[in-house]
Amino acid sequence: MVTGKQIRAARILLGWTQAMLADNALVALTTLKELEADKDNARPATRAAVRKTLEQAGITFLAVAQGSGVLLKTSDPAPSRKGRSKTRQR
Repeated sequence: MVTGKQIRAARILLGWTQAMLADNALVALTTLKELEADKDNARPATRAAVRKTLEQAGITFLAVAQGSGVLLKTSDPAPSRKGRSKTRQR
């Protein structure tokens, strides 16, 4: 399950305000504030809408044995050096 801290971190990585996320996820601002504060009063569908909105914006939620976090995918990955031709121009 995505935590309130992850939701808050994801929102901040995107540069979104709470109001912006609430509008994009079609949830009430007060509900979003409660989610970020880890007050688990939200319906599962509301939590899913917030998660889906953040994921569509490029967020990946991480959960490993050592803890949890978020990752913001870059839209333009750097080209890989593998497979580049080593030919020289003369």
